[in-house]
Amino acid sequence: MHVTNPAAEMADGGLTTVVDLFCGAGGLAYGLKQAGLSVAAGIDLDPSCKYPLETNTGAKFECRDVSGITAQDLQQWFGGASVRVLAGCAPCQPFSTYSQSRKSIDNRWTLLREFQRLALATLPEIVTMENVRGLAKQEIWTEFTTALKDAGYHVFWREVDCTTFNIPQSRHRLVLLASRFGRITLQMPEKASEPKLEDFIKNLPPISAGEASADDPLHASASLSPLNMRRMKASKPGGTWRDWPKRLRAKCHTRKTGKTYPAVYGRMEWDKPAPTMTTQCYGFGNGRFGHPSQNRAISLREAALIQSFPPNYVFLKEGEVVSFARLGRLIGNAVPPKLGEAIGHSICAHLEYIRGYGEPSKGQLSLL
Repeated sequence: MHVTNPAAEMADGGLTTVVDLFCGAGGLAYGLKQAGLSVAAGIDLDPSCKYPLETNTGAKFECRDVSGITAQDLQQWFGGASVRVLAGCAPCQPFSTYSQSRKSIDNRWTLLREFQRLALATLPEIVTMENVRGLAKQEIWTEFTTALKDAGYHVFWREVDCTTFNIPQSRHRLVLLASRFGRITLQMPEKASEPKLEDFIKNLPPISAGEASADDPLHASASLSPLNMRRMKASKPGGTWRDWPKRLRAKCHTRKTGKTYPAVYGRMEWDKPAPTMTTQCYGFGNGRFGHPSQNRAISLREAALIQSFPPNYVFLKEGEVVSFARLGRLIGNAVPPKLGEAIGHSICAHLEYIRGYGEPSKGQLSLL
């Protein structure tokens, strides 16, 4: 049982331990670890997450369906920590403007409700979540944040532009921080120039479409058909398929319904951030994923670097076969580690402030 004032439990500066639900390949866990937090366990249904999570973060991987996890399971993973941090990115089905059945809409939020169930069942001292920005407009988000407030949490959330954290892609996400100790906020860095793609991937050795680097199996690019190679050669950095000769254009784009979708079959630009990395970012035709100067789509390693994974981040065992679909899913679905690190630093700053001074006043909040 926890005391009425949670701050009393951690006044001695005891261990802070994280459990990461929906951990994926470990992007959030790695960022939190870099900030100085101890990650005890990561939970995900995908067994492909085990090796990258455990190898890069030292956390124990649990291949589990979150709906089957109990409060007792969480308490076991937290161990004797005086500050428990429940973290995660509960996957939500893509938002769509198309009409859906009531059942489909309800099913979309199943995992978020499971996250809420576990948070309320265990009342960890800190809760943090990263998710799609559109979630903030949904009733389930109000339900979730209100439930945390009713349970005694001070709740903060905001939409963030990942380029603010020197992540070289146009990715906007929703970040929540909630604390039972007092007001908490996300530390924002001083305004800096927009990150440029060239600063992150330009030094990698050149490869051709369908080729992999001898030194790094993840620096591999998907093959291109003869037609797509001609399209690639006709593409300009920052341009669209509209730059191509008409003979190269896809039939779907020549129809009226396809003319409003220019953000496919495009090249990135060296002096700008990349587009949002998706689970299919290795495919030239899946978005603006063409390399700025080489005639190929970006490699899996380049996608990982754009997501802000470090160059030495390990996704595969030595000798394991590279699967574009599997690794694209792991990389595209990941929380950018640099965003995770910013969240981790914000938690650490909050805890240090509480340990030293108690709950911050409104005027002191900007110092966190």
